[in-house]
Amino acid sequence: MSILIIEDDVNINSLLSEYLTKEGYICDSAYSGTEGVLLTDKNEYDIILLDLMLPGLNGAGVLSKIREKSNTPVIAITAKDSVDEKVDLFNLGADDYITKPFDLKEVAARILVQLRHYKKGSADKLYVHKNLMLDSVNYNITVCGKLLNKITKHEFAIMRLLMSNPTKVFTKEEIFEYAWEEIYMGETKTLDVHISNIRKKIREITDEEYIETVWGIGYKLQL
Repeated sequence: MSILIIEDDVNINSLLSEYLTKEGYICDSAYSGTEGVLLTDKNEYDIILLDLMLPGLNGAGVLSKIREKSNTPVIAITAKDSVDEKVDLFNLGADDYITKPFDLKEVAARILVQLRHYKKGSADKLYVHKNLMLDSVNYNITVCGKLLNKITKHEFAIMRLLMSNPTKVFTKEEIFEYAWEEIYMGETKTLDVHISNIRKKIREITDEEYIETVWGIGYKLQL
């Protein structure tokens, strides 16, 4: 398994690289946003660790570039831990985040979760609902034959669950635990933001609504 570490702090980059190499990963290091983008253009990685405070092209810019061409899981490294910051990270297309200072064992655990989830999300089949098509093999979603823009791993998982049973109303708990593989603790903002992002991306292609809100319960596909 290969990991790209994009972190301008030489000591932190080296610490992550040395630890993860001992864990059996093949690690490449980049020390600027521009260098990180060049490496993602040149190589394919199983996961990317991305510091947000980078010289030149910052982490948000790097993440945008990555999402133009890849659904590779990205774990953001940030010094901030507010709810708004977390929501912003997910809006940008990050799959998870770790805050500084961090524990190396936690980093390794989060990497394993993302790798396991990414493989699970891409191992099934093709789902079709009206003009919406989800391809688990090639990990993409199209509407009216056009590719949804910068679909993230969590957005893909949400749509795959909804499309697995178009007539079923899925509770927020069911959707969250499926897409995040974590126990649902009653917080709805993160899920609601992801649903909103999916709707926006669909509306870039068509005015037809595909996701229906079932108030007080959750979501289902619009029939």
